Amino acid sequence: MKTRMLLIVATMLGASAFAQSSPQLIPLTEPADSPNPYRAIVISRTVQAVNYEHHGQATKVDFAGTALMTSADGWARVENKRGNLAITAEFGNLDKPTTFGGEYLTYILWAISPEGRPVNLGEVLVGDNRRSKLHATTELQSFALIVTAEPYYAVRQPSNVVVLENVVRADTRGTSEAVNAKYELLERGGYIPTGYKFDPVVLKAKLPLEFFEARNAVRIAQSEDAEEYAGDSYRHAVELMNTADSEATMRHSSQQELIATSRQVVQTAEDARAVAVKRIDEARLASERQASTDAQVASQAQADAANRQTERAQLDAARARADKVQAQTDTAKAQSDNARAQADNVNAQAVAAKAQADAADSQAASSAAVAVATADADQQHVAAQQAEADAEQAHLAAQQAQQEVQQANSDKAAMRAQLTAQLNAVLQTRDSARGLIVSMSDVLFTTGKYSLNPSAREKLAKVSGILLSYPGLVIAVGGYTDNVGTDAMNQRLSENRAGAVRDYLVQQGVTNTAVTAMGYGNSLPVASNDDAGGRQQNRRVELLVSGDAIGSPGAITTSRLN
Repeated sequence: MKTRMLLIVATMLGASAFAQSSPQLIPLTEPADSPNPYRAIVISRTVQAVNYEHHGQATKVDFAGTALMTSADGWARVENKRGNLAITAEFGNLDKPTTFGGEYLTYILWAISPEGRPVNLGEVLVGDNRRSKLHATTELQSFALIVTAEPYYAVRQPSNVVVLENVVRADTRGTSEAVNAKYELLERGGYIPTGYKFDPVVLKAKLPLEFFEARNAVRIAQSEDAEEYAGDSYRHAVELMNTADSEATMRHSSQQELIATSRQVVQTAEDARAVAVKRIDEARLASERQASTDAQVASQAQADAANRQTERAQLDAARARADKVQAQTDTAKAQSDNARAQADNVNAQAVAAKAQADAADSQAASSAAVAVATADADQQHVAAQQAEADAEQAHLAAQQAQQEVQQANSDKAAMRAQLTAQLNAVLQTRDSARGLIVSMSDVLFTTGKYSLNPSAREKLAKVSGILLSYPGLVIAVGGYTDNVGTDAMNQRLSENRAGAVRDYLVQQGVTNTAVTAMGYGNSLPVASNDDAGGRQQNRRVELLVSGDAIGSPGAITTSRLN
C-alpha cells in the first residue's frame, strides 16, 4: 500500500511539473458535454527535416531534449535498405512517461513529413538505465524525427508531449532544411473525456507494460464512443481485455501469452476508435451537407413564394379586367335591348302617322289638314331614322362586348396552358375535358406503405405552391393500385395514399375545402396487370385540378376517375 501511494504521489507531482514547464500549450475551454473527448490542436514547430536521398549512403542525426525533458538525448542512423530507409535509434536519460500524467505509459518515435503527415515508427521502451534502442523502417524519403509520450503503442496521431527532436549534425549526409512543419497534436489530457477521472497508473513489477497499455486503449476507445459507432470491434476488444485480466490473475499463465493478448487488445481497440472517429466525422459532414441542402431548399422556397405572389397579383389583375369587361358587356346588352325597344316604338308611331297621312290625303277635305298630316309624317320619319341609328350603335356596342368576353375566355385558356406547363415541370400532367390530371408514381411512397418519401414531399410542396397561385381551383385526389393482393388490402392502401397526399397539400396551405380524396383500389387500371410494366402504371395517385380560373366548371367532384 505504501508503494502504491508513493507511485500515485510521484505521478501527480510529475503532472504538476509538466504543466509548469509547457507554456507553449494552447488551453481549450470545452463544454462538459463535448461529444468528442479527443481534443486536437495544431502546433507549429520549426524542426530540421532531412531528404536522405533514397540511394545515398548511411548517415546519422542527433536527438536533443525539448523543454519538457531537457536532459534527454540520443542519435539515429539512417540507411538505405532495399528501397526503404532503415532507422536505428538510441536514446538516453529518458524519464518514465507517467511523469506527464497517469494516461502516458510509453514513448513513440515518429517520422514527420514536411507536409505534416505523421508516421508511427514504433515504441520506445525505457529500461532501468533510462535508455532505449529502436529499429524501424519507413518508405518516406524526406522527414524529421520526434519522440512523444503516448497512452499506448498503436496510436495514429502524436500527442503534444514532445520530449525529443532530431538535430542535424555537421556530417549528416543528405539535403537538410528547416521547415515549419505543422502537424496535429493531441493536447495533454486529450485522452481523457471532459469530466472523467483517469485512474492513476500503478505499475506492478509482475505485469508487463503491454497490459496497462491495453487498459488505456479500451478506455480511450470507449471515450471516443466506439461502443456506439464501432460496436463489434469494441466488444471484441472488451472480450480480449477480459481474457487479459484473467491471464494476469492466473498463477500458471505465461508472460508471453499475456503480452500477446494485450497487444491484440491495443490493436483492436485502436481500430475501433479509428472507425468511430471516421463515422462520427461522416455523420457530422452528412449533417452539414443536409443543413446546406435545407438552406438551399428554404432559399428556393422563398424565391418560389415571391414568384407565386407576383403571379397571384397578375392573376388578380386579369380577373379584375375580365369582371370589368363582363360588366361592360351586360351594360351594352341592356342598352341595345332598350334601343331596339325604342326603335320598335318609333316604327309603330311612324306607321300610325303614315296611316293618318294616307287618310288625310284620301279625304282631301281640307288643304290645311293635308299639310299638317304631311308635316307630322315627315317628323315621324326623321324620328324613325334616328331610332334606327341608335339601334345600330347599340348593336356595335354589343359586338364589342362579345369580343371582350371572347378575350376573357382566351385569357383563361392561356392560364390553363400556363398551369399545365408549371405542373408538368414537377409531375407528369395532361389536360382532359374534366380538368388537368397530375400523376404520381408509387415510387414516391415507401414500398407497400402510404407514407410519402422525401422526394414526394418535395414535389408536392412545389405543386401546392403552384396551385396557391390560382385562387378558386379545386383538387380531387384519387388513389389506385394493381391487382396484386386482396381487394380489401388494395382498397385500403389506395385510400390511405390519397389521404396522405390530401393531408400534405393542406399542410402546405391549400384550402381544406378545396381538396377531396378517394381510393379506388384496383378497379380502374390504365394498363394490363399481366406484366410488371403495366402494374407499375396502375400503382398511382392522380390529382384532378379544375376551376373557373382555368375555364372549367369548378365543381368539386368525387366521381370515379379514369
